[in-house]
Amino acid sequence: MNYCSTCGNAVERQIPKGDNRYRFVCPECSTIHYQNPRIIAGTVPVWNGQVLLCRRAIEPRYGFWTLPAGFMENGETTREAAARETLEEALAEVTIDNLYTMIDVPHIDQVHIFYLATMTNGKHGAGDESLETRLFGLDEIPWDEISFPTVRRTLEHFVNDSGTRSFPLHVSDVRYSIKDKS
Repeated sequence: MNYCSTCGNAVERQIPKGDNRYRFVCPECSTIHYQNPRIIAGTVPVWNGQVLLCRRAIEPRYGFWTLPAGFMENGETTREAAARETLEEALAEVTIDNLYTMIDVPHIDQVHIFYLATMTNGKHGAGDESLETRLFGLDEIPWDEISFPTVRRTLEHFVNDSGTRSFPLHVSDVRYSIKDKS
């Protein structure tokens, strides 16, 4: 951030009085610009024991398989965001079941949440951000072509939990050191 969205003057990075983190602060109008994590909401869409995956048509990870998910918009709930993203990316209508995974990704300031969801009619297709969609049996998931660690972890939980037919909430985080980013 370079300029204040309130008055247009240059901002400075400082720890405001009473705070404990660096923020962008406008020295002219004293506006503190808070930047907070973004929520990624998605689903694990299931139809007859198979899980629906999308092959990404956008970067990052173009061509890799993912669960339908994306950035939550203002004015919607996480459930609404998850259902909307599933419709946009996979052209699939779903009934949202329970919150299934919540994974903090602090190194990129995101929280990824996935709901278990039941496809309403089994229909799906490629939305604008997908090259293709496909229903996979649990023994057919293309593990070497999964897009992100949060998607992999969610799918691993789903495969494991399917064996016990119990689908509890899984809460975890994905952390990388500076060495891991190179």
